[in-house]
Amino acid sequence: MKAKLHILIIGMLAVFLAACQSTSTMDDEGGMADDASAPAVAEPVVVETVPTTPTLRDDQTYIGGTSMANGGAMVAEDDVVLYFGFDQSTLTPQSRAALTRIAAALRTSTGNVRLEGHADERGSREYNIALGERRANAVSDFLVLQGVSASRLETISYGEERPAVNGTGDRVWSQNRRVEIK
Repeated sequence: MKAKLHILIIGMLAVFLAACQSTSTMDDEGGMADDASAPAVAEPVVVETVPTTPTLRDDQTYIGGTSMANGGAMVAEDDVVLYFGFDQSTLTPQSRAALTRIAAALRTSTGNVRLEGHADERGSREYNIALGERRANAVSDFLVLQGVSASRLETISYGEERPAVNGTGDRVWSQNRRVEIK
């Protein structure tokens, strides 16, 4: 009898753990994601130096204007934009590489830096404010680890309130999931 109970408990535990490991097809608001039937495929992150905002895939990094082209010197009027995947606030290896170069430039300059976190329109306002804050804090934490003084960094989250691009769909949403370094 005891052995059957142990087997039953182990079986229930295995079912529970298997359910915890499944990937969700829910969006931020608890509904089905638009691409729920499509398998998730991570695309590589691209670090680009271009004069205008390109069409972006998930997790791309855009370095605006010439901010990184001048030997790593930050140019005040140029912004650096880091893009994130859906519901993500973790930095990709390519984003970390770009931030390492930015940190080197910031260590040799003066002035404060504002990190503005943004999210796409999916999810509640409260959730998106928190997500934008997590994204900005991830960038701030990385820069501090690279030797930039925390007192020079200001983080703010706008959530979905200041979209880079208006509209709906994956192409638009991918451009709104970002942190702008100003």
